[in-house]
Amino acid sequence: MSAIASHMTTRDLAVMARRRRTNLLVTIVLGLAVVATLAILAWVLVYVAVRGVEFLGPDFFFKTPPGNPGTAGGGFFNGIIGSLIVVGIAALLSIPIGVAVAIFLVEYGGNRLADAVRFFTDVLIGVPTIVTGAFVYAIWVTRFGFSGLAGAIALAIVMLPLITRTTEEILNLVPAQLREGSLGLGASRSQTVMRVTLPSALPGIITGIMLAVARAMGETAPLLLTALGNDLFVETNPAKRMSTLSLQIFGNAVTGFRASQARAWSGALTLIGIVLILTAAARFFAARSQVSR
Repeated sequence: MSAIASHMTTRDLAVMARRRRTNLLVTIVLGLAVVATLAILAWVLVYVAVRGVEFLGPDFFFKTPPGNPGTAGGGFFNGIIGSLIVVGIAALLSIPIGVAVAIFLVEYGGNRLADAVRFFTDVLIGVPTIVTGAFVYAIWVTRFGFSGLAGAIALAIVMLPLITRTTEEILNLVPAQLREGSLGLGASRSQTVMRVTLPSALPGIITGIMLAVARAMGETAPLLLTALGNDLFVETNPAKRMSTLSLQIFGNAVTGFRASQARAWSGALTLIGIVLILTAAARFFAARSQVSR
């Protein structure tokens, strides 16, 4: 019996040693992957910052590009204003629909219609944004022309599935006891949703919305086929062609003029700054989320 016990102990020790080696190897591989990811991100941020900050100044935020692309100076003021207008309209279009669809899926779903909505939402997330731009071009631009509104519709389609899925996930994290307690006190399902579920999940929903806005802020492909751009002056009418930061970065980067490429680097740094601000705001709201706590 002692020999058998001794044999089993030796085998157990060998298994434990093998598991320790495997665990150490996986930890090293994962650590290297994290370091590589952070290194690439830091390299991109530092490189863009070095190239962009050289030509970044007050004029960049308050002036439009010069008429001659080879002329130094100027800025992307019209692109910044255009981005705020186009993305703002897209947010107004997509946020109510996305949140409403998520509420339906979580609170009133569980049927074939809900399954179909989830399926098409997942498909829409994977559709390339250039295809979304082509779709809006076919149904809108061919009838009404290029405009900031057409660009906003394209970005709203890009944002919609992201808002729906993130809102659905955060609503699923709300404890069922909160809903049951509200219903047990005599509240209707709609009252429970508006007064209990949504307030509990609001910080998380805002986080998902901000991440979707940050995604839309950097989109270029759908805007090439919808908003088209306008570098001549500041345009605030969404019914007309409008510039955005992403369009101006693309347009200036592909030219052969050093001055235009310098403006593109400054625009890229500005866009990264806006996205970082939105991401930091999303993290702030996530940390204050009652669901996460």
